[in-house]
Amino acid sequence: MSTDFAAARLNMVESQMRTADVTDLPLQDALRVVAREAVVPADKAFLAYADAEVEYAAGRWLLRPRDIGKLLQGLKPRTGEKALAIAAPYAAAVLETMGLSVTRLDGDDLKAVSGGPYDVIVCEGAVGAVPASWTAALALGGRLGVVERTGPVGRAMIYVKAGDGIGRRAVFDSTPPVLAGFVPETGFAF
Repeated sequence: MSTDFAAARLNMVESQMRTADVTDLPLQDALRVVAREAVVPADKAFLAYADAEVEYAAGRWLLRPRDIGKLLQGLKPRTGEKALAIAAPYAAAVLETMGLSVTRLDGDDLKAVSGGPYDVIVCEGAVGAVPASWTAALALGGRLGVVERTGPVGRAMIYVKAGDGIGRRAVFDSTPPVLAGFVPETGFAF
């Protein structure tokens, strides 16, 4: 039995994203055409549009459709901007479809970022803490979207670089797996 991925993609936008207030029309248009099943192994393609994180490589997951939609909307990507996608093949494809110039970082060392400054940086895996190299790679006015997770529930965060430093705000709760190498250090407190 074959899956109708075009219908699944439309259903994902209508039932998982729009109902979660993903209202940016250019983003919705890109989400309707980018083949999410193309960035996961063939034996997991049937999970591409499910309301679940999907492991696309060992220790690497795509965010749930709702979560990546909300995170990308929070980043306010614009045509012509320069973006960096860290362990984020689906987000990279969506941003490219929206007219951004995207560099993909999905190798062994995700903490070492070069080639900036970037207007948009997105990561689809959770991290215990954002590496300083990520925020340092932001252009003035640049935005970084990532889920920070140190416990059972993480928070999707948007960092923004201003002339006087880096600001951040929480945008929603999320529970994706933590990327290998980014597990928060545990400590003991009294």
